[in-house]
Amino acid sequence: MIKIAASILGANPVRLEEEIKKVEQAGIDLIHIDVMDGHFVPNITMGPFITEGIRRVAHVPLEFHLMIECPERYVNAFAASARAGDLIIFHIETTDKPKEIIALIKKAGLRAGVSLNPDTPTGTIEDLLGALDMVLVMSVNPGFAGQQFIPKALPKIARLRSIAPDGMDIGVDGGITTETVSQAARQGANVIVAASAIFKANDPQDAIKVLRQIANKR
Repeated sequence: MIKIAASILGANPVRLEEEIKKVEQAGIDLIHIDVMDGHFVPNITMGPFITEGIRRVAHVPLEFHLMIECPERYVNAFAASARAGDLIIFHIETTDKPKEIIALIKKAGLRAGVSLNPDTPTGTIEDLLGALDMVLVMSVNPGFAGQQFIPKALPKIARLRSIAPDGMDIGVDGGITTETVSQAARQGANVIVAASAIFKANDPQDAIKVLRQIANKR
């Protein structure tokens, strides 16, 4: 099943509650929260205090995308502002103990995901698939919204879908347009993360509808 996630990286930060309600009313499936620390990626966004506020106003499930160093230090802090069904995603590039982080996330009662940067091969996480709820393939270099889709994400999506357990989500994040969403979905992505394509659209409801329709034609 195709799910569309609105990345609040593309939202107006001074009207965040209004922006979240707008995309929920437009039919979004998930809210994607990019947490950046200024070290693993060159941008800084938000911490648990802000995500707790987001959780209070959002009604759909949340994806906490931790683009941060030492994610194991912060799993419990973000888990405290989550609820059952939410997902915490960490980057494989940030740790040499991914199984311990997955266990921490599961112990907190949440779903666990891992993300791959564009230059990271799928082989780095293939032995983890049985323990994961999602793999998020980055189709841009993480840190900023509005970048161009990197095509080398596509064979990675296809490889992961060919070996993924039944029911595991494969997401794609970055540079999503009506053209690239079709390419990603054809390779097996079923969670489409979009920022500018939704929040900068004149009609977010129509933008979500079109992305979903195109993806479902894969």
